[in-house]
Amino acid sequence: MREALTRGGRAFTAAALTTTAAVLLCAAGLVVAGGSGDARAAGGAVVLDEGELDFTPRQVDGRPQLQIDDRGGGTTVVREPSEVVLHVVPSALQYTPDPVATALGSTNMDSWQLGGWEAANIFAAEPGWKGTEAGGDTQVALSGFEGPGVFGLATYTREIDSANGPAIAHLGSAEGVPRSFTLAGDAERLLPIWQFTAEGVYRLTFTVTTGGATDTETLAVVVGDDADPSTVMPGDGTTSTPPASPTPTPTATTHVISEGHVDMAARKIDGELEFQLKEGSELDHTWHEPSGVVLHVRPAAKRRIPEGYDFLGTPGDAVWWLPLQQNAGIVWPGWNTGEFPRAELDGKVSFRLDSVQGPGNIAMFYSDSTGTPVVPLNSGDGLPDTHTLAGGTHAHFDWAFSAEGVYRTTFTVSATLADGTRVADTQTLAWVVGDGTDPSTVTPGAGDEPTATPTTTPTAGASETASATPTATAAASASESTSVSAAASGSPGAAASGAAVSVEGSSGSLASTGAQVSTVAGIAVAALVMGGGAVFLVRRRRTTD
Repeated sequence: MREALTRGGRAFTAAALTTTAAVLLCAAGLVVAGGSGDARAAGGAVVLDEGELDFTPRQVDGRPQLQIDDRGGGTTVVREPSEVVLHVVPSALQYTPDPVATALGSTNMDSWQLGGWEAANIFAAEPGWKGTEAGGDTQVALSGFEGPGVFGLATYTREIDSANGPAIAHLGSAEGVPRSFTLAGDAERLLPIWQFTAEGVYRLTFTVTTGGATDTETLAVVVGDDADPSTVMPGDGTTSTPPASPTPTPTATTHVISEGHVDMAARKIDGELEFQLKEGSELDHTWHEPSGVVLHVRPAAKRRIPEGYDFLGTPGDAVWWLPLQQNAGIVWPGWNTGEFPRAELDGKVSFRLDSVQGPGNIAMFYSDSTGTPVVPLNSGDGLPDTHTLAGGTHAHFDWAFSAEGVYRTTFTVSATLADGTRVADTQTLAWVVGDGTDPSTVTPGAGDEPTATPTTTPTAGASETASATPTATAAASASESTSVSAAASGSPGAAASGAAVSVEGSSGSLASTGAQVSTVAGIAVAALVMGGGAVFLVRRRRTTD
């Protein structure tokens, strides 16, 4: 069968148009179709945000009509473009290879993509184009456009010959990009990448022409989470949009951190150790007490559990994943012992997870040099769990949450000073995962929710001098101030197998940032070793012995 999409008289095979993550550094499996359901938007429109759907020009009463075949709910439902709102979920934000950005007339290297490199790892809509019901070849034109950024359909594959280049722009809104392509009449399902370079509401007007007859339809698209898709009118939006519900104002004592860099730190104050949060960069940061902060894991962190990560659940199921490298739009939690030089410590700083309250499990992990996950902290197999860091260290790991909702994690941070004094601090940190709860309405710290089965903190007893279960210890470099990132092989956003590490000198600058897969692809394997460490018995809050 000649499955081809043609542009300017040239034909590209359907195989050339099928984009998979295997094209890039990290291979991915088949996309598992989900169910978009019948979530309703303004004016009774259906919000499509997950699962397979095809834009299908078909003959209706002898004329072409552009319709959408929605298979997100398990059966095919035919919908009119003017009656739906397509939602490009926040987790679709990802790295854009330079050839694609160039082909679409954009220099934005991070864009929201449907059918892109991370398609197998996220829960998002999977739009294609189907030409077999049009009665012949169909010209598809972008005849109208409104939106806050650049839109385009493109293909990136090594199967395209070098004369055409590694990226083909089929149509787009940028100057110099084709405004139309030919959808072959025997094309079963073609899958170019849909790319949007900014969040907001777009209106894409498509005109399809078959045998001289035309149909024009306008599709409303909501990209990211700047706009609530349920409040957006479908089609051309000529009907007024209902007013949005007012956003609750955070209380004066609650500070919500939803994106950017934040370290869980052992801070030295008056010779004691305090567990605090360090928000920002080394040169521009603010310190917070955990009892006044709520960390928000936005919906953009939602991913599929990859093979080999069964400790997170069943592969393919949902998990909210905060990767070790910084991704735009989500929080980037790390660890920091920079205020305690190694010379001031007898051993390492211990971070013990005493208890987790919440709707699911929390795990912190990395992959060793063989690509095997190492899991220092995991509430799913019992607590307490402990990991240790040398003084003067800044480290990042992967984090995962198994369900949406409010979590409260209680940590005890402890160390022995060079003079033998033991210092410690215990604090509870609140997290909100997903969009089911407004983080501004959540009480920080220990909160006030009833807990059915809290995990208890160890009490005084014979365990004080017993050796702890061996825990993963990030080995810092020779300098006192280091930055270590342990990369999980095969994890969303990770590029290389083993433990990728970024080690920086005493300037105290942060670990390498950026959502690009390629930024971590060639980094050296970390010297991460397994080591033991005694868990000290401490009293509540900061104490000294």
